This record gives sequence, C-alpha cells and structure tokens, in this order.
Amino acid sequence: MSFSSNVKQELCRLPINRKMEAAAELYGILLYCNAFTSELVRITTESRDLAERLPRLMKKVFGFSFDQEPEEGAGKLLFVMESQEKIHKMFAQFGLSAARDVTLHVNYGMLEEDEERLAFLRGAFLSGGSVTDPAKRYHLELTTSHYKVSRETCALLLDAGFSPKETARGGNSILYFKQSDMIEDFLTAIGAPVCAMGVMEAKVEKDLRNGVNRRVNCETANLTKVVDASMEQVAAIKKLQKQGRLKELPPKLRETAKLRLENPEATLQELAAMQTPPVSKSAMNHRMRKLVALADES
Repeated sequence: MSFSSNVKQELCRLPINRKMEAAAELYGILLYCNAFTSELVRITTESRDLAERLPRLMKKVFGFSFDQEPEEGAGKLLFVMESQEKIHKMFAQFGLSAARDVTLHVNYGMLEEDEERLAFLRGAFLSGGSVTDPAKRYHLELTTSHYKVSRETCALLLDAGFSPKETARGGNSILYFKQSDMIEDFLTAIGAPVCAMGVMEAKVEKDLRNGVNRRVNCETANLTKVVDASMEQVAAIKKLQKQGRLKELPPKLRETAKLRLENPEATLQELAAMQTPPVSKSAMNHRMRKLVALADES
C-alpha cells in the first residue's frame, strides 16, 4: 500500500459527527473530483476507504445516495449522479446555482469555522490529493481542474498558516508542498497525525544516514591522506637509505626514520608516542617533512 493510501485510510477512520463538517468535507471532495457540474457528478477513486466513507457523507449531508455506486470487486471505484433534482439540491447546499454558475468556486460562507476549513481541506486531499513516500522524497499536492477553486484553496491554506507553491500540469491547477515540516503540519491539521509522524521519522532517519555518510566520507578522506603521506615518507627514507645518507642523520631523525619504516600504517600521533622520549604530533610532522626535504635535495 502506498503512503498516499495510508494517509487516506487514516483520514477515513475519522468519525462523521457534525453535519456542517461533513458538508465541508464533501464540498472539498466534489470540487476536487473528476466532474461536478449542473449536469453530472462523477467521482473516481482507487481508495476503498474513501469509497466506504463517501456514501456515508452523502447520506449525512443530503439524506440521499448516488445514482450509481461501485460494483463489488471493481478496480477503479466509480460514483455517478445524474438526477437533476439531487444535483440542484447539492448546488443549493453549497451556495451555488446549477442554472447560473458555470465556473465553480469555494464558498467561504460555508467554511467560517476552523473545523469546517480543515474538513474542506481533508476532502480536497481525499479526492484530489497525493503525497510521496517520505523515505524517497517530500512532495504533497492537491490537484483540481478548476483554476478558481485552486486559487481560493490557496487563500484558505495561507490563512491557516501554510505556504503552498502553485503550478499547472495537463490543464490542472496544482498546489504543492516540498518541505517536510509543512507536510507534517498539513497532515496533522486535516486529521492524519500518525502518517505525519511517519514523515517526521523518515526525516530523522535520512538525517541520521546522511550524518553517518558524511562521517564515513570524512574518515575515508583522512585515512587516504594518512596512507598517501606515509607512502611518500617511506619512499623518501628508503631513498636516503639507498644513498647511504641515513646513517649520517642526527639521532632523532634516524629514530624517526626507523619507526616509520617499521610502522608504515601508523599515524603521526601514534609514531610520536613511540619516540624515546615521546614527542608532540607537531614535532613528529616537522621531522617527517625534514626527511622528505632531504630526499628531494638529491
């Protein structure tokens, strides 16, 4: 099951109590569904949870059913209403005129309370929303074929403290979020706090994984530097040894050269501790640079 399906499943578990909230949720579903005109209402969904909730919302708000409901075992679930009497009642409920209003819009008069606005946004997501699996990337969108509806939904979101971005795709108007915290807050607000927590957990896991990768990359880079430096130092010491110049060096440099040849994998810090008496890492680094410089002279 996709993450979007999990979100819709959680939303559809919410009880249908107050009629005004049910009406606001149904309003959001209709404005974001396949077709909502004075001639036809058609809602297609793949969510069986929404397919179970939709008839209950219709009964709660209007007291009647769709003219056609999904057949048992169908793939895509289709709801259809063609009864002009029913459609006119629906338009009237939402403050629209089936005879006069050609362009759909959001009737803010139906959404005066915060609960009703959030119920509307919940319906919009159930019908026209999707959200990507947060383990892959962060993207939530609301899609409708009605430009005015999208612009007015954007105003609702802004008023609720959200900052959606807008785009168009295939003749549809789209509002979307790409910030994980905004997606978390939106899902929590419309009634899916468990899935919102899933977004948060995915973000923590990503941050942890990225932090580990950064540390591993840093340690690998440091190890590479140590190996490269050690190879350069060993090569320089062997050159001095071959030329017979090693025995002419001061005792401290001879000891350093001997320790490096015997411990090619050791860090400067470890070599410094092996000296008699032990010296600082800075002193050891100075001695190694001196040996490399002497080898470069010849």
